[in-house]
Amino acid sequence: MNIKVRLILANALTVIFSVLITVLSAMGYIFISGKLSDAEQVLRNTQELAELTLELVGSENSILRRDPEKIEDIAFQKELQAKIETLNGLVVALKGDKIIYTSQNLTNIDLAKLKNADHFLPNQDKVVIGNQAYSVQSFALTSTNQQETGVKLYLLVPIYPASFNPNYFLSFCGIVFILSFLGTNAIVTYLFSQKVLLPLQNLQKAANEITLGNLDYEIVEEGDQEIRELCRDLERMRIQLKNSVHTQLKYDENRKMLISSISHDLKTPVTSIKGYVEGLLDGIANSPEKKERYLKTIYRKAEQVDNMIDDLLLYAKLDLNQIPFSFEKTDIERFILDGIQEIEAEFERDNIHITYKSELTGPVEIPLDRDRMKRVLINIFDNSRKYMDKKEGLIAVTLRKTPSSIIIEFKDNGRGIAEKDVSKIFERFYRSDTARSEIKGIGLGLAIAKQIVEGHEGRIWALSKLGEGTSVLISLPY
Repeated sequence: MNIKVRLILANALTVIFSVLITVLSAMGYIFISGKLSDAEQVLRNTQELAELTLELVGSENSILRRDPEKIEDIAFQKELQAKIETLNGLVVALKGDKIIYTSQNLTNIDLAKLKNADHFLPNQDKVVIGNQAYSVQSFALTSTNQQETGVKLYLLVPIYPASFNPNYFLSFCGIVFILSFLGTNAIVTYLFSQKVLLPLQNLQKAANEITLGNLDYEIVEEGDQEIRELCRDLERMRIQLKNSVHTQLKYDENRKMLISSISHDLKTPVTSIKGYVEGLLDGIANSPEKKERYLKTIYRKAEQVDNMIDDLLLYAKLDLNQIPFSFEKTDIERFILDGIQEIEAEFERDNIHITYKSELTGPVEIPLDRDRMKRVLINIFDNSRKYMDKKEGLIAVTLRKTPSSIIIEFKDNGRGIAEKDVSKIFERFYRSDTARSEIKGIGLGLAIAKQIVEGHEGRIWALSKLGEGTSVLISLPY
């Protein structure tokens, strides 16, 4: 739910709840006022009815106690009716089932209701005649000598509906609406703030942490749609900024490493070049043959420096993920055979023989960046040649298949690697102490190979035994 919709709903709910509370309060006001009004009216009618009862039958000298038969007197009936009408009531006199007098025509059902009132104590109850509720009081008329006359007198006084002051009612409703609106608005505002303000406060905290350099402070998505989108964008920004800083730090580290390596590993060939140039300048090379030998040596040393620099730059770019890979489906067996064919003659001149064996049962195509993977093959073959100490060198290439990958093994019969050094040979600039002074290069060949293989989502590792040779194995998914 976005903030706009939430605001509309919040305002609507505030008004709806305020109106609902006001309506319920108004109904309660009417009900309670009615009850209170009914009570007041009943009390007033009861008082007046008591006075009338006292006048009629309440004492020895009352009218109907002195002369019960007066109830049948028309003049008296009119007088009694006039008195009861001041209360908007009714008078009914019965002798058995015979109506002696009634101020209003009654049905048999109404008479039955009156008679039922005699069963209540203290001879008073509420009955409904027509659409009007009445409070009923009944009396059995007796003479002065307490003789029963058989006449029953019923006095009915109406119970009036509740009434109220419209001004008071409107004022009450207005106050209730204002109070309920303020209260509902306060509650809705609080709930709204929990959904909106709290996530914004968390965002502010995250921004402060990032400003202070804490790029590991994760921004959690929370709140409404707009705020979640903002959190998502800021989190992406944080990650990009972190990666950028990481890349910069890595770049600085590589730069320092490059400077250190250049100063250390390039010092020897550069010193040799300087020495041979000085020999030429000083006239030490005093014959054409000697000059040619000096120049060829300078060229080889310069070429060596050039290759070192190429390796340094390539590794730095791979390490910073600045070289994109271009994959295409490649027949792996054909690829390996072509790679061997390109270098086979050169290795034969160094008396190193390359053999090939495939355990595949058919063609297998895997996604390769051919140029980069070709560099892997060259670096592995060159590494075997550098550390070859046998007169008859041998590099055996074997291709095999597993359920999920292709395994390429390069096994040579060179000097081998000490057990403590096997796990380190793919580290940048690593060379064993014994090889550092006698092996050309800066120790990046296998590190570059590792970067490229991992860029193919593969794995490279080595097995070796000192004095017997080394196996370098590559696993590539297909």
